Amino acid sequence: MDKNILTIATTKKLYVDMAVNLARSFLYWHPDSNIKFKLVTDQKKLVPNDIIDRIEIVEILSDELGKGFSPKLHLDKLAPAGQTLFIDSDCLIYGNLLPIFEKFKGHHVSVIGNYIADGEWFGDIAAICKKFNIKHLPKFNGGIYYLENGPVAAQVYETARELEKQYDNIGFVRFRGYPADEGLMALSMQLNNQEPIVDDGTIMSDPLSCPGHYMTNVIKGENYLINPPAPHPLHQNWYPFTKISPLVVHFLGHHSMDYQYQKDIYRLKKQNTGQLNFIAETRALILIEFKKRLELFLKYKFRKIYHSLFGVRQIKPSERL
Repeated sequence: MDKNILTIATTKKLYVDMAVNLARSFLYWHPDSNIKFKLVTDQKKLVPNDIIDRIEIVEILSDELGKGFSPKLHLDKLAPAGQTLFIDSDCLIYGNLLPIFEKFKGHHVSVIGNYIADGEWFGDIAAICKKFNIKHLPKFNGGIYYLENGPVAAQVYETARELEKQYDNIGFVRFRGYPADEGLMALSMQLNNQEPIVDDGTIMSDPLSCPGHYMTNVIKGENYLINPPAPHPLHQNWYPFTKISPLVVHFLGHHSMDYQYQKDIYRLKKQNTGQLNFIAETRALILIEFKKRLELFLKYKFRKIYHSLFGVRQIKPSERL
């Protein structure tokens, strides 16, 4: 089957820029691949010349697929025939993606995750399961979705779009003021007998799941993310791994401002122009990593003094949704 990567970047230049970074990481690791990269956007003019002819641009109107996270409920309308791997624009790729396609092959719609029957995840899971007479829901990070487009996939996404109309009544909690795609897709998948593939830590992870130190080098295809073992205060007891090296790293939330992400997008730009060398790496080390480390050190070292003199500052609103 044909293989496709799909990402969506609409409404803000920030998202287009991140999608371009994702595309550069894909192109770097797949220079002679038959895998096609499709960028869905309402701002084609923001896509730079170095990649615009190397990927497929799918133009849509602003808000054509809804606002917030709703566009991810329309992947069946955007995905071509064959295998499609949707990757969020705030991700980077650290190797060849063929093993991921192989792991998902044969699933109509799937994600990476496990099951949850109670607790809190975009709402009271036990109550939602009882309401729909189901025993559990897939739990996953919506940074990756997989589909083999056809009648089953179309039904899954149609169900998700119908459920979105009942979002608040179902008992789901909004994220940044919008319905979250994960809860809706999880419920729709369960109602339509679609299963996740087990998360083994090799496909995708993120610094939220692994809040310890993490390192990435997109050019070398190297990364590791650490979830400090218990009883460390940063340990995420719901995450089953302590150290992983996935093919895709999801720089969700504020983590796209981390020096790891910033260094990697700098490397990709330099690689694209043939300027990645020892001098460029040294500049990245000093001007990106050391600068950010110093900022963080000073921030935490003098936070109490700053608060005593000037009070607590209001949190700046995120550039994201």
